[in-house]
Amino acid sequence: MNYKVRHLTHYDYAEKVSLSHSLVTCQPRNTEWQTCLSNDTWIEPQPQYWVKRRDARGNWVGYFSLEQPHRSLSITCRSLVSVMPRAPLPAADLSWELVAANTQTDEEAWAYLYPSLCIPRLESVVDYGAQSFAPGRSWLASVLDLQSRIHNDFRYLPGSTAVHTPLLQAFQQRRGVCQDFAHIMVACLRGQGLSARYVSGYLLTTPPPGQARLLGADASHAWVSCWLPGYGWVDFDPTNNCLCDQQHVVLAWGRDYSEVAPVRGVVLGGGSQVIEVSVDVLPQGEWEER
Repeated sequence: MNYKVRHLTHYDYAEKVSLSHSLVTCQPRNTEWQTCLSNDTWIEPQPQYWVKRRDARGNWVGYFSLEQPHRSLSITCRSLVSVMPRAPLPAADLSWELVAANTQTDEEAWAYLYPSLCIPRLESVVDYGAQSFAPGRSWLASVLDLQSRIHNDFRYLPGSTAVHTPLLQAFQQRRGVCQDFAHIMVACLRGQGLSARYVSGYLLTTPPPGQARLLGADASHAWVSCWLPGYGWVDFDPTNNCLCDQQHVVLAWGRDYSEVAPVRGVVLGGGSQVIEVSVDVLPQGEWEER
């Protein structure tokens, strides 16, 4: 399946910004099941400097500098992505304890075992996660149970948290958005010695029966990857209580949100600001019909 993706971020500032430095992480990755066929970025005002590179984790990151005064900033990223079905999971009868033990010696998984900036180790969160990991229980059954509990115990409520809401606050109030659900699940998995990373991306949403998809109705999404020795990373979506497949478009991954935020940076001046973000994800054929 080919998807067209448009990610728009727009800033309006109360005062003039004299200098702006920004990082943009909005180009989908290439994986075994996903290929980014094209990607373009438009920035208004046009920056004096723009360069794109891969970071230490292989994510595409663009950097630009605006050195002329401006009261608004728009960043539009367009991508064409091909997504194939993922490889089926092997018979997952390994106990979670055996997976955790093998993870300790795996170089690729080792970096995602420990606390990070947005995901500190919190004993209350570790204890919550431990309820899904009974002795001898299979890795897959344990992780799926944790995913289901987070989905059922936490309310998805846009506006109840912000991008910088601490993990503990989201956990205690039992509500948040996909970023919070992913952070909580990663914290629970790491608390049991399992390697877990934060994945940012996009999700093809399904409108009610008989209604067309609305452009601008989608948003960026987040989920979790957990390491399974002998197979690799397995993606879980606690917001929707499902394994990730063709409706999930991978953008970037890291230890937490702070490493893969779609747009981040610093400005000189500007005062208060208003941010608007819209994301459109449509099958290529449907996009061209509009």
